[in-house]
Amino acid sequence: MSIHEKNNDVLGVPVLECRSIERRFGGLVALTDINLKINKGEIFGLVGPNGSGKTTMTNAISGFYPPQKGQILLNGRDIVGLPPHKVATLGVSRTFQNLALFNGMSVLDNILLGRHIHMKPSVIGTLFYWWMSQQDELLQRQKVEEVIDFLQLQSVRNQLVDSIPIGLKKRVELARALVAEPTFLVLDEPMAGMNQEEKEYMARFILDARDERGITVLMIEHHMDVIVGICDRMMVLNYGGIIGTGIPSEVVADPRVVKAYLGDAHGAK
Repeated sequence: MSIHEKNNDVLGVPVLECRSIERRFGGLVALTDINLKINKGEIFGLVGPNGSGKTTMTNAISGFYPPQKGQILLNGRDIVGLPPHKVATLGVSRTFQNLALFNGMSVLDNILLGRHIHMKPSVIGTLFYWWMSQQDELLQRQKVEEVIDFLQLQSVRNQLVDSIPIGLKKRVELARALVAEPTFLVLDEPMAGMNQEEKEYMARFILDARDERGITVLMIEHHMDVIVGICDRMMVLNYGGIIGTGIPSEVVADPRVVKAYLGDAHGAK
């Protein structure tokens, strides 16, 4: 842990803090006046109906669509304006709502791609591979093997990623995010398309990533049972604004949340 990180722990600086975030696309207000703090070691849930601004929020944090107004602080540092690859080097990794795996490549090769920010290729290293680059390559593969064991992917490691079920594909994408050795992990609907057993496995892996690897997690998820089951706190968005935040079991009982997320019919029961 760096001196800067130690100071953050002592001072109670959040891993992520968003201040008065606003993001527009032309005349469409995607996010407005979003304030958010996520502390070290938390699993924080972000939910809301389709089009509520969840993915726009994660894209703002990871640098894909920076906000027009407001600040995004990572361990106290304003990262607004940094491109995604720079944000990644600061310890932020993410998965995507739509799988971003490379079909035609093996599970192992897809996961290896997650190590790219730690690789330092050079012409000289290539010329003198056996003396200079082989050790680095072995180190990268060791990190990948650790994550494959962690996520129990040994049985499919050499299979083409397009030949495995959706639940395993989601796990491969999580593996690719974890091999980057993030301190802050953004998961965009990691359990979409999964059955109950697959969801339980993924929930356990997310908890273990937090507990064993010290990773702070922001998770977008439609499954409220998962949010209530594993998240420390949560926030609900609707039409780009906040309608609820706090302890999950309390937030999901808020009438505004029930109406927005589950519909009037459910709220009338």
